[in-house]
Amino acid sequence: MDLPIDHFRLLGVSPTADAETILRTLQRRLDHAPDQGFTHEALTQRGELLRLSADLLSEPLRRQDYEAKLLELGRDHPEEKSGLEIVPSSEVAGLILLWEAHFPHEAFQLTRQALQPPQAPALGSGRESDMSLLAALACLDAAHQDKDQRRYESAATLLKEGMQLLQRMGKLPDQRRAIEAALSQLRPYRILDLLSRDLAEQSARQEGLAMFEAFILERGGLEGGSGDGEGPGESPDTMDQGSFELFFHQIRRFLTVQEQIDLFGHLQDNGSLEAAFLGVMALVAAGFSQRKPERVQDARNKLKGLALEGFDKKPLLGCLDLLLGNVDRAKRRFLNSASSDPALKSWMDNHPGDVLASMCEYCRTWLGRDVLPNYRDVDADAVDLDTWFADRDVQAYVESLERQQARQAPFNASPLEDETPLEGGLGKTFSMPIAVPAGTDEVIKSSEEVAESEPSASRTVPWSGFPRVSWPTLPSLSVSEIPHRSRFLLVGSGVFAALVVVVAVWSLIGLREEVDSNPADGQSSAPAKVKPLPKAKAPSSTTTKPEVSESLTAGKAASWPLKSEQPTADELQRLLQSWLDGKAAVLSGEGTAQSTLQSIARAGLINQVQQQRDANQAEGLKQAIDASIKSVQLVSETPQRIELRAELNYRDQTTTQEGRVVDETQPSAILLTYIFGRDADGGWRLQAFE
Repeated sequence: MDLPIDHFRLLGVSPTADAETILRTLQRRLDHAPDQGFTHEALTQRGELLRLSADLLSEPLRRQDYEAKLLELGRDHPEEKSGLEIVPSSEVAGLILLWEAHFPHEAFQLTRQALQPPQAPALGSGRESDMSLLAALACLDAAHQDKDQRRYESAATLLKEGMQLLQRMGKLPDQRRAIEAALSQLRPYRILDLLSRDLAEQSARQEGLAMFEAFILERGGLEGGSGDGEGPGESPDTMDQGSFELFFHQIRRFLTVQEQIDLFGHLQDNGSLEAAFLGVMALVAAGFSQRKPERVQDARNKLKGLALEGFDKKPLLGCLDLLLGNVDRAKRRFLNSASSDPALKSWMDNHPGDVLASMCEYCRTWLGRDVLPNYRDVDADAVDLDTWFADRDVQAYVESLERQQARQAPFNASPLEDETPLEGGLGKTFSMPIAVPAGTDEVIKSSEEVAESEPSASRTVPWSGFPRVSWPTLPSLSVSEIPHRSRFLLVGSGVFAALVVVVAVWSLIGLREEVDSNPADGQSSAPAKVKPLPKAKAPSSTTTKPEVSESLTAGKAASWPLKSEQPTADELQRLLQSWLDGKAAVLSGEGTAQSTLQSIARAGLINQVQQQRDANQAEGLKQAIDASIKSVQLVSETPQRIELRAELNYRDQTTTQEGRVVDETQPSAILLTYIFGRDADGGWRLQAFE
């Protein structure tokens, strides 16, 4: 056998060592033989080889001749290493010395070859025992060297080869367990190695993703076990929870947003609540960064279904509602959450802007600090709500949501989840680009500044310390802290006020169909050519507060329900105005919807008005509406159904109990379509409006 080593390295001395140093080193090597379990015969042969090297190097003439040969070899064959010939009887001893000289790779490969037929040792012999032990030791040391040099896949390959060799030999169970432990401990490094590679290396990345998922599942999911290495799903060599959290955060930065969506989806299928929440955040990041609002909608639906005990989801849902254009629903969530969260309430009350401005900045900070970071292909600094709403795909999707919601009639939905709009501000959306006026550069506090200013206020998902995904409970800001904020943050900004007006008008012009769960006969006819009805005198719209008493109680209550076979224009207009006045009275706190509107509208619309009134009262809000009819046009008419298009003069205002305005629609003209149906008692009642 040729050993790839010279006498100096075999003995462990420097080429400049003198004779005294060589003899002293020899004695030390003889006194400290390996104690891992080699046979006495192998250790005796080892000692003889050491003496032969020491004798050669301590005799001047022999050493001079040997050094000359080494120089000649290095000159003539610079790419080759010097070697020593070992007789077969000293083969095991030579391999042991090669391993001791810190050449574990060479020692393992030569030992592995020596254990293969036809030169394989006899079963049960001392040579077989020594070589099996040496293969295990050299394999472990070689893998450790590769690990130190960050060649993790090479180290794993060596360990697998060593494991297979020992399994075939059927020996050394303790060494096999040591190799298994080393391979297991190497897995996080292999995962990091594979997933940190270029995105073009798809095969390596897929292997890393599969390994990462298996690693998480074997340790008991993201939650882990008891944390002491002996919990359910954990083995003694598994990293503890704290180490795993650090490793997890390191790995996430190398994964794309889609890879994380897929990974967290698989982990959620295995019962991980933490993975379900992280999957929601990944969907939001994908939707916002890729301008795919359908993914934001998917994230919203998934978040609603999560049971996060002790965690208030409403501000997060409010952010998603805001991204999907439903300002009113977002506002209700924020205000509802603020009623039980003093920190959020303080933020909303003290923000130098109205409710919409505070929600927008809250959403921007949440996206930039907790949603967009930790993805390889997402720019965490690109948080621009104006660009989001200016995107055509976003606008088209928001408009499709409006049409879809208008076709539904969720009469049994809770006030917070009612997505069907009523006149008076419910379901307002902004489905149009919002441009930043020139000269209003927006300065937003960075995520690092926010984190430093509010370490104790950061709210976290109630997990057992992992992975601490937080969302902001933002601090109060004074006007001096934000001298150049955009129109969303300027107190009393005329630009922002104009924006609110445009938003309200656009949101109220859309298809909104609310059908009672028990329609009269289900009949409908194709729309006929629009023809004008004789104009009736429009009620006065100069009052600031709607008065219902005159239209419903002052001698006119007996006229409802309207039972004419063919109602006149005046009758239909009075009926419609009574609906507007009655609903305004209910939302302002006068009476109940059931008693006020029972003879005017069907149960579905009445329930919606009552739900909105209950929601306002629960949030400590009051709503004043002033709506009057400017003109009406007949769209279609059958014995059981009348469709009427009306142009309204409209304005509303929502305030707190203390009188602070939280929302307002300036006077404007809106166009709505109303549908009247004839009920079993012969009376005409409002059935739906669009």
